[in-house]
Amino acid sequence: MRPLLDTPAPTGLPPRLEEALQQLDDPGFAERLRKVYLAAAHAIGRLSDLDLVRYESHAEDAGTDLSLWEEMAPVIRDTVIDVNALLAELRAEFPEGSDEGMPPEEGAASRALQDGARDISGSLGRVAEMMRDPSVMADRWNLLAELQSVRSRLREDLGGLVFDSASFFADLRRRDVVPGFVAELRSAVTLRAFSADLQRVIAARMDRVRDADATDIASHANQLQNELDTFGRTAAYRALRAQDKRHIVEFRSRVGELASEPTLSRGRLVLCVQELHEFVLELQGVNQRPILQEHDHEVMAHASVKLEQASQLLAFDPASGAQSLAEALASSHSLYGRQPELDIFLRRHRKVDVTHLSQAEAQACCEELLALLAGLHAS
Repeated sequence: MRPLLDTPAPTGLPPRLEEALQQLDDPGFAERLRKVYLAAAHAIGRLSDLDLVRYESHAEDAGTDLSLWEEMAPVIRDTVIDVNALLAELRAEFPEGSDEGMPPEEGAASRALQDGARDISGSLGRVAEMMRDPSVMADRWNLLAELQSVRSRLREDLGGLVFDSASFFADLRRRDVVPGFVAELRSAVTLRAFSADLQRVIAARMDRVRDADATDIASHANQLQNELDTFGRTAAYRALRAQDKRHIVEFRSRVGELASEPTLSRGRLVLCVQELHEFVLELQGVNQRPILQEHDHEVMAHASVKLEQASQLLAFDPASGAQSLAEALASSHSLYGRQPELDIFLRRHRKVDVTHLSQAEAQACCEELLALLAGLHAS
């Protein structure tokens, strides 16, 4: 299994899905499915390209304004248009009742498409509800958060429509057939890794503030500002939910105010850093996302097999054993942020060329990583 993060984003339909369509006995049915799947792929791509950062200017302002609404209105309009285009294609190719008289697998796939269309219509209805909700429309961050949530739910529904229907005529995995799956996985893995590093940085800053001389407190506030600014330029920040970004922006502003005070007390800065640390800990909730849980189980299984191979090969074929160890390490790096002990190990071996390790060192590396992965399995 190659590391998932090295897989390029697909164009058109994912190869495995195209292959499954080509293997269908009925070319006409396959072509109808292809039209629906291409429309779904287009909609998923369009729903994935919203960069909220560009809409977060003046983020300190609680309310929305005309300029924001002028920017967001086309986004909302395009969301509705893109998804309705998919629904129109689906209804044209698979109208209600079209499954009658079909072979069992084709009929089941057709019904799955109809069920998926109903789910998508329900999610699309949330757009209208959002626009009628004063609590959403009156607050910039609430509007961004709700729009992000709606678009995420629609992507999930569209991916489910493709996977659920295709599963009736082929043995498939979500990553193989859902357009945009790999990009979404890459985003989640990136968010987890950077959030774990931010947690370490904030924890270290908190220790330094507690031990600092009174004359250095303002300097630590400035450094904390810089650390938050650095995080704000990462891909992980772009992947955050809007409400989580709001917290980062508010903490950044709060730290800036503290740094500008002529006589900043240690206690006030410690309290701020503690609250920031607690918030960053909550970002590790990304580990509960189904897309990451499935990915982690597969990576752990793959890495464990490679480590077992390495352990056996090192005794009589060191080169092959080192190669298996290197492959296990490479795939394990996408687990970074899952557990602090594993993170320490991965950071320690990030730049290690295992082909240059002695047999004893390589064997010890295998055993340590196997133990860490076993701990993850148990948790």
